[in-house]
Amino acid sequence: MFHVSCFMKEIVPAIIAKDLGELKEKIKLVEPYVNSVQIDIMDGIFVSNKTWNNPEELKNIKTELSIEAHLMVEDAVAEAEKWLDSGARRILIHYEAIFRNQELGVRKWEIIFKKCAEKKIELGIALNLETAVDVLEEICHCESADRQTKQSRGITARLLRYFTPRNDVCIINAVQLMSIEKIGAHGYPFSEKVIPKIKALRRKFPGVKIEVDGGINLQNARLIAEAGADVLVIGSAIFKSENTRESLEDFKGIV
Repeated sequence: MFHVSCFMKEIVPAIIAKDLGELKEKIKLVEPYVNSVQIDIMDGIFVSNKTWNNPEELKNIKTELSIEAHLMVEDAVAEAEKWLDSGARRILIHYEAIFRNQELGVRKWEIIFKKCAEKKIELGIALNLETAVDVLEEICHCESADRQTKQSRGITARLLRYFTPRNDVCIINAVQLMSIEKIGAHGYPFSEKVIPKIKALRRKFPGVKIEVDGGINLQNARLIAEAGADVLVIGSAIFKSENTRESLEDFKGIV
């Protein structure tokens, strides 16, 4: 039996913008119907696509929406620093951009976490489809729990503390599971390989907020939600629909 998530299910539009004008247009399109949007930031290196990437311009956009910056970038530390004062509520970093080397990855992650904590910015981590959820255990090396607690509670217990916002340790506010084979553009088909990953993540860490991103449509949304996802991040099915409001209402009705 899986733990029931303590978070409300949420639909979050994923915005890919080539310039500031397109970003503003897409925000305005969904603003009346949602509470949050996710902006995909790509550098043309970590993924082949390259998008608008100017956190200074984001400050000048007047919106009540909560903004999450999904950084699909090679130099995650430098990019994360650029977004700290952008007005984004949460920054999502890709595990694959940080942990190519275990020891170096832990140091990079700790730098990003500390900078986010100083600015009171939430920090999330994204995993590509082929990356197992077990890799999250590597991040525990930057946890500040005392040695006795570490030894007595074991790795799984430490991760539960790690993922709990009420504790004063290095916190991950969300884990985003990518659900397409190739990230970096709207329109790639959903892969059901993500379903056992959602269930495994929920089973291991009942309190963590799980976001799923990629290829989500009206046919697979319920499957994703029932597997344990809290947030469905949706791009094409919203922005390529004929009626944005109706599309969002349809998704909300399903989940």
